Amino acid sequence: MKLRKVSAAAATALVLALTATACGGDDSSKENGSGSGSGGGDKIKIGIKYDQPGLGLKNPDGSFSGFDVDVATYVAKELGYEPKQIEFVETKSADRENALARGDVKFIAATYSINDERAKLVDFAGPYLLAHQDLLVKADSDISKGTDLNGKTLCSVTGSTSAENVKKDIAPKAQLKEYGGYSECIAGLQSGAVDAVTTDDSILAGFAAQDNYKGQFKLAGLKLSNENYGIGVKKGDKATVDKINAALEKMVSDGAWETAVKENFGPADYKNEPAPKIGDIK
Repeated sequence: MKLRKVSAAAATALVLALTATACGGDDSSKENGSGSGSGGGDKIKIGIKYDQPGLGLKNPDGSFSGFDVDVATYVAKELGYEPKQIEFVETKSADRENALARGDVKFIAATYSINDERAKLVDFAGPYLLAHQDLLVKADSDISKGTDLNGKTLCSVTGSTSAENVKKDIAPKAQLKEYGGYSECIAGLQSGAVDAVTTDDSILAGFAAQDNYKGQFKLAGLKLSNENYGIGVKKGDKATVDKINAALEKMVSDGAWETAVKENFGPADYKNEPAPKIGDIK
């Protein structure tokens, strides 16, 4: 009788020990947008674009590449996360503010231009790149200024105001052509269906730097607008903004920023601006 009591007690202790172990395992393997970064299986979710070569691209093998990816990876490491702990989440332009508000991602690096309207909904770290609206033309094109587009065909994506602004303010006789995506515009430029493509110079350079386009195109260098790319953070999360700004400052000072620019945009002869002043989002 005495033996049975001892066995029951031992069994109870074993069950309690297993239960405690299981609870501890759940806590150390959480995967959400705000993991601690202390290892043990924690992950950080970062929003990027999946369809912008040179900036944010999901490759056929499932890997990710581009300037935004390089910046996000560097920042994440400074926050305490190794590359294997990063989960890149596709965040399309229309859903960026909602993704941060819901906590789907910790931060977003996705050609996210800082402006007053967006700053009402999210906080920004950075800026980490100053881009400009520009034109991409064939390498042997004689288009060197905006007025050269008069009588030419200018391409942009459906819903974008970039081409309309050029026609309205610079080349009223330009013929506009819209496609569903920039990859279609670039293909049209290659075939001769259009004479120029317009959007941010960083986006154009990223497309032109692809292996199947290298040497075929050039940027006109017109600087038609200023686009300061920032890293979006949930509104009110000043602590994360400060940490990201510190990481960006380090990335610039140690040369990693310049290296990432050259590796991702260099083949298009991209004349990048110097790194902008971190923390100046005005």
